Amino acid sequence: MKPDIRDWLQNNYFSLAHPVLENCDGVYPLILASQQGRSDIIDFLLEENASPDVVDQYGNNALWAACYADDSKCIEVLINAGINLDHQNVASGATALIFAASSGRENVVEQLLAAGANPAIKTHDDFTALDLASTIKILKLLSKLVKSGD
Repeated sequence: MKPDIRDWLQNNYFSLAHPVLENCDGVYPLILASQQGRSDIIDFLLEENASPDVVDQYGNNALWAACYADDSKCIEVLINAGINLDHQNVASGATALIFAASSGRENVVEQLLAAGANPAIKTHDDFTALDLASTIKILKLLSKLVKSGD
């Protein structure tokens, strides 16, 4: 284990013996590393067999956290690991794509769509990513897909 990874694990109260397990606060290292844009830590955790299916206390997966960080490398690593692109959180039913569209993360929206994220998924309130698009670029990206039926 590289010293910087060991230090990160220790500084965030994760087990060195079992680095993929949640800490005493119930935080999974994969989620925290994704929030922080630490693709090096994500790579390490995935090599240690971390499950890409873990969720935080709000029901969001690591992809959502990487989208929050607006980190394309982390998003790429998680997508390549087979994370569920269309995971919906329990609270609102939002996906990472819906979050990215509603928060103006244009590059993230493009990356998720290129990876196959489903733009037709609706929140519990019946909103799609298109309905919540917060920039003209995102609106155009999503409306093009809706019009073409993809």
